[in-house]
Amino acid sequence: MGHDPLGDDRSDPELSHADPMLPDYGGACVNNVVPALLEPPESLPSWFPAAMAGADQVLFLVLDGLGWDQLQARRSIAPTLASMSGGAISTVAPSTTGTAMTSITTGLTPGEHGVVGYRIGVDGQVLNVLRWAVAGRDARASIPPDKVQPNPAFLGHRPAIVTRADFRTSGFTAAHLDGVRFNGYRVSSTMVVEAGRLLRAGEPFVYAYYEGIDKVAHEYGLAEHYDAELGYVDRLVGDIAAALPRDAVLVVTSDHGQLHVGDNIVHLHRDVLDQVSFQSGEGRFRWLHARPGRIGPLLDATQSHHGDCAWVLSQEQMIAEGWFGPVVTDAARSRLGDVALVARGSVSFDDPDDSGPFKLISRHGSLTSAEMLVPLLAHRA
Repeated sequence: MGHDPLGDDRSDPELSHADPMLPDYGGACVNNVVPALLEPPESLPSWFPAAMAGADQVLFLVLDGLGWDQLQARRSIAPTLASMSGGAISTVAPSTTGTAMTSITTGLTPGEHGVVGYRIGVDGQVLNVLRWAVAGRDARASIPPDKVQPNPAFLGHRPAIVTRADFRTSGFTAAHLDGVRFNGYRVSSTMVVEAGRLLRAGEPFVYAYYEGIDKVAHEYGLAEHYDAELGYVDRLVGDIAAALPRDAVLVVTSDHGQLHVGDNIVHLHRDVLDQVSFQSGEGRFRWLHARPGRIGPLLDATQSHHGDCAWVLSQEQMIAEGWFGPVVTDAARSRLGDVALVARGSVSFDDPDDSGPFKLISRHGSLTSAEMLVPLLAHRA
């Protein structure tokens, strides 16, 4: 029997009233994992699993879309992950792949690296970061990835990475993985082979990425398909753990969690749209870019019509409150909208220009615990 997605991922009555869960950028947050692994301090942070201390080799695995809340609700489905040491840490804001993966690989906050969302405003255009496209057209030439995100990946180290072979030439790969030694895999079994081969060759640090959980959650929601994928990934993690050389450690984290949204789509009120030039972001973290001179009326109209199901904030308020970290560069600021609609309940805000090949059932991007908390787990061979 499939897991009931309404049982633990949607029905929390406090979702629409709680404060946003701001990232812990100075502590237990995804942006601080790689720096501590590659250039470890004398003692690891207290929030690191103890198994990570003093390891000869590290295999760092990012499982896209695996939230802590979802994992805890399904521990029986994922016995390997459940048996690993560690706990929950926070991801970044917005809780979306482009932003979080860039923070993971660079060790920087969104305000520093400037990849501040899934769809970001760049010189009056809306860049889809994962596709590196504007209006469906390849933008690698017109918006060079190294201009959008110039900071080195992995603190300037050049580790071996293992990710899907067809990601090699993507714009987003260039933006967040530039300079690495790329090892591609076609199917997940060969990811295990590639990672094991690199470790046996003596690589001190290997980075690996798997996106299946996120894809299944988006297309099917948090029900039986999701459970099947999580069970499969748990067995995959077990295979990776079995391939570790002696005294190597497997470290597992994620970029964000998920929330089951389904058909709960909110269309913006006409009073709001009348003030909007264009939209960026995504369904659960929607940026509204105001028409000239209309920021105040846009903020007022958005709070009036959508404040019941979203945190509605101005760009200035979010920067002052540290949503994107203590430092926000001019480049990062220029890519933010004027007013943010950040979903509180299990809803998504519609933008006709934000579409894909299928309807999204589960989503992320907002600052609820279901989206913000991710695992940091370790297993030592």
